[in-house]
Amino acid sequence: MAAGATRAQGAGRRRLAEDPDPWRTCFQRDADRIIHSSAFRRLAGKTQVVVFPLDHQRTRLTHALEVSQVAEAVARGVGANVDVARAIALGHDCGHGPGGHAAETAFARYLPDGYQHGPWGADVVLRPLNLCAETLDGIRRHSWSEPAPATVEGEIVSWADRIAYCCHDLEDATHAGVIDLDQLPTLVVELAGRRRSQQLRRFITALIENTVRSGLVSMSPGEAEALAALRQFNYDHIYMRPASQEQSTAVITLLRALTDYYIEHPSAVPALDDPPEVAGVAGDVVSAVVYVAGMTDRFAFHQARNLLDYDLERIPAGIGRED
Repeated sequence: MAAGATRAQGAGRRRLAEDPDPWRTCFQRDADRIIHSSAFRRLAGKTQVVVFPLDHQRTRLTHALEVSQVAEAVARGVGANVDVARAIALGHDCGHGPGGHAAETAFARYLPDGYQHGPWGADVVLRPLNLCAETLDGIRRHSWSEPAPATVEGEIVSWADRIAYCCHDLEDATHAGVIDLDQLPTLVVELAGRRRSQQLRRFITALIENTVRSGLVSMSPGEAEALAALRQFNYDHIYMRPASQEQSTAVITLLRALTDYYIEHPSAVPALDDPPEVAGVAGDVVSAVVYVAGMTDRFAFHQARNLLDYDLERIPAGIGRED
């Protein structure tokens, strides 16, 4: 491995001390624990862009796998620790609630510091797995709105996340008829092409080559500008389009109604083995947020209908309502 790559030592730096495994490094164990966790499995039923996605559309689970593929390719190319990158990538979105990023707005009402899926995933959802400090740091800080991760591998996952979702969200939106590839900015087409495979190859290569050349996890200016242009295009034409905003507002209303129900009926919330504590927030409120945030889209919508007689007609049909 290159200088600066994260080295595996013993059982790793964990909240609770453990003995080393005779066959696996501490970071390989982290990745295995994440894969076998219920939080990771539930990502299969959580929104990436489309609520109740069709079979060919991305979920949070397939997104995590694609981020892992990009991160591993980059880590291998620059001589970083592939196992660390893989563990962070697989776990990076385990803190997401149902309905995509709208859940963060919904749950922020109940927590004084708001709800961010990275810190929530590292400090609440994955806490029972007793993961290594480096893995948790990368998960906690993978979003670009957070401070930079402490490891090279964490920085790689931050880039891999952005590369993966920019490319695959564009592909899903194209297949769904939301956008036409003829709308893509000229800069993106000229530098990275129109197809996901072309874009991934160009962005991954640019990230590897510039990181090796500069010693910093970074992309050459031209490709970085093209990636930024692709991301802005997605925001303008996919994430922030009026139909998406209408969907987000409906999901926020539903999730808050469901959370309020569980706050008022704490006996309906399954007991937690290791309940987290949030300063200034009652335990019943934290438990309700933990429970609802862990739900899949389908389970949350069904609970709202069954417990609250919630009219799912209030949810725009475009996000895939089930009758």
